[in-house]
Amino acid sequence: MSLLTQWRALSENLETQEAEIKFWEEYLKVEASIYNEILNNKVEVVEGKVSDLANTYNTSVEYFMGFIDGISESLKEDIVLEEIEADSQISLKIDFEKLYFNMLSVEAEWLYTLPGWEGILSAEERKEIEKSYKKTKTVVKEKTVGRNEPCPCGSGKKYKKCCGK
Repeated sequence: MSLLTQWRALSENLETQEAEIKFWEEYLKVEASIYNEILNNKVEVVEGKVSDLANTYNTSVEYFMGFIDGISESLKEDIVLEEIEADSQISLKIDFEKLYFNMLSVEAEWLYTLPGWEGILSAEERKEIEKSYKKTKTVVKEKTVGRNEPCPCGSGKKYKKCCGK
């Protein structure tokens, strides 16, 4: 069974809502501590054997796989999550701008407000990333043609008598 399968089984097969809440509270603390250490130490590449990295960050290999699953979209190079095992050698080259953007998009306030960001991205850079994120959320309503306006097809007729029929 792959490590990703183990992680998903651990995170998805919780019997009660209380167990689910407890699990996610515990995992999110672990995740925040991993990110905190990476940001404070300005680690651009996390590499090594998965089991050793889990020990380095004081967590289980399943929780570390959850971290890898979460950060996978913020890497400079794609990785195949299904192939990762506890004894696999990995190299996670982090794109910090993409990571910050993705944290904003999943509304992970406990992560994008970590103080370690100040040493990696300036306040101006973070504001620019926030602006670009907000632009992706902006809905632009297209102008609709009124029934008594000229038809956009160029026929010269009113829309209601041409394409609006």
